[in-house]
Amino acid sequence: MAKKILVIGGTYFLGKAFVQMILEETDCEVTIVHRGTAGAKIDIESDGLTEIFGDRHDGAALRELPGEHYDAVVDFCAYIKGDISFLLDRIKATVDHYIFISTVDVYQRGLGRFLEEDAPLETRSFGGTTGDYISGKVALESEIKEACAKKGCEYTVLRPAIIFGPENYAPREGMYFYWIRSAGQVLSPTDSDGEFQLVYVKDAARAVKLVLGNSAAYGRAFNVCENKTENYESFCNLLKEATGEDFEILETRVEVINEKNIPLPFPLTKAESNYYDGKAIAELGLKFTDKVSAMKETYQDYLRRNS
Repeated sequence: MAKKILVIGGTYFLGKAFVQMILEETDCEVTIVHRGTAGAKIDIESDGLTEIFGDRHDGAALRELPGEHYDAVVDFCAYIKGDISFLLDRIKATVDHYIFISTVDVYQRGLGRFLEEDAPLETRSFGGTTGDYISGKVALESEIKEACAKKGCEYTVLRPAIIFGPENYAPREGMYFYWIRSAGQVLSPTDSDGEFQLVYVKDAARAVKLVLGNSAAYGRAFNVCENKTENYESFCNLLKEATGEDFEILETRVEVINEKNIPLPFPLTKAESNYYDGKAIAELGLKFTDKVSAMKETYQDYLRRNS
């Protein structure tokens, strides 16, 4: 019998990549709950796909979800305290496994080492949109164990590092692609000692598939990244190799970038950098795509969408 999966979100970036992957590579039956906002679309036709338009905070709508049982719930859009409890309390169907997409940003900052999954989580509130996002994810990681125990299901938490790939809505690699195509040059902070870890969106999606119904992943959290850091210099080199474009690198000091408030997407200093150990997800069986191949595919997708 085909597994039945309920996806909360799933029409943008990582969620979409997962849904497309699971429909193309398995016979799972997938039900997606999303708000149907502008641009939300799954570009795949499958008899195994059902779309339900609704808000996760609409209790009445959740009670009307079809199906008596889900082998897994995959939650891509839980952001505030209570989101997981509210959802599980109102889904009438039984659930075997709840997979929550969190973030490596939940870890306490400034520890200066590769953080394994048992490292302390952030307790400070930084305010603003980013601070609220982090606080919400930390709160949800705290509530998931109790919420799933009450529902009688297992749980897994996935903490991806900085995700890149086709259809990325965050201003990361796409910003550089735009610079390359429009000006033939990119800005790079020459005196930056900041470091960061990247994960390809399809690898993050494969991590979700890997833990799905996997008893070895029950009751655990996993960092989704390789134990390899990038910096602005290596990132520019990656772009050159992946795009094949002979663009100019405008070398700019961090001080100037800060003075002009230029919004670069990665940490500029070592003090802002954090490091995450991806050994556990690799031991579970996740293999990472070569970064050049992944970035090349991302660039080709960008060109198709912006031609």
